[in-house]
Amino acid sequence: MELKFEDAKALAVEILTSRGMRPDYAGIVADHLIDAAIAGHAFAGLPRVLALVEALEKKPPARPVTIVREDSISAVIDGGDNNGYVTSVIGVDKAIDLAKGSGVGIVGVRNTWFSGRLAYYVERAARLDLVAFHTASSTARVAPYGGIDALFGTNPIALAFPGKDGPLVIDLGTSAATWGELLLRKRTGRKLDPGMAVDVQGQPTDDAAAGLDGAILPWGGPRGGALSLAVQVLGVLAGGNTIVKDVSDYGFFFFVFNPELLMPINQFKTRAEELLDIVRTSRPGLGAERVRIPGASSLLRRAQGQVRGTLTVDDKVYAALQNLRPQS
Repeated sequence: MELKFEDAKALAVEILTSRGMRPDYAGIVADHLIDAAIAGHAFAGLPRVLALVEALEKKPPARPVTIVREDSISAVIDGGDNNGYVTSVIGVDKAIDLAKGSGVGIVGVRNTWFSGRLAYYVERAARLDLVAFHTASSTARVAPYGGIDALFGTNPIALAFPGKDGPLVIDLGTSAATWGELLLRKRTGRKLDPGMAVDVQGQPTDDAAAGLDGAILPWGGPRGGALSLAVQVLGVLAGGNTIVKDVSDYGFFFFVFNPELLMPINQFKTRAEELLDIVRTSRPGLGAERVRIPGASSLLRRAQGQVRGTLTVDDKVYAALQNLRPQS
């Protein structure tokens, strides 16, 4: 079904505040989920309210977000066990402020949990003519390459660069699927793709419920497994747990810098656009209509969605959300 943005936001905020989330924080979460949905990432949209509610109902009330330590180029933030949608906005904005002042901003966020699409945060920096790099460790749901035990999170990586016609945003997971995608497939009855997950015995499975009980596989074989390990180490550096066993103690790492430390911003944008044009106009491979720039499709879908003013929600997900509304 189709929902207007304002109706989708009101529904999400109503449900989240009824579980004790601050209204301003619930608004931050809802804005992120709507942005994810219209960018074409349905699993990262309103279905995440279901997972958030499940987590909130198991947790004690969150504490205030605090800055533990800060200097001219870095900061350590204690998320107070607030969700990562909120703490990541606080974290990247702090990194942006530091980079504006000193040229570089390095921020670690600890005592927090899942945060949605990392692209959302790094794009905030790129639209201010800054370069951003962000990683997030998370609950152990992914097996290391060659293994079957869930040790790592889905451990995404995101980068964003300012551009002449909007930012270049690259957001990639190091797992074959996200946890949210498996949850959505379970709720909607869709099978998993080959190579996404194994069951508790380590056998390949196309059943989402079995994959959720077992382990998601790393994306890209040994290369994806290596990147996943690197994100886990950066999560430790940011203050997260070595192995995250629950929906808590994730480690978020932000590195933001002013490209003018290396080159005038307009020169950089011009040269970067020249590179993108070369890539776009290069010869496509067999079966491809054209060579695509990472993140461009999401930005286009978002622009189209903003014009349309509505987002699509699976009927089963909408029914589940309605059941979570507080009874009057």
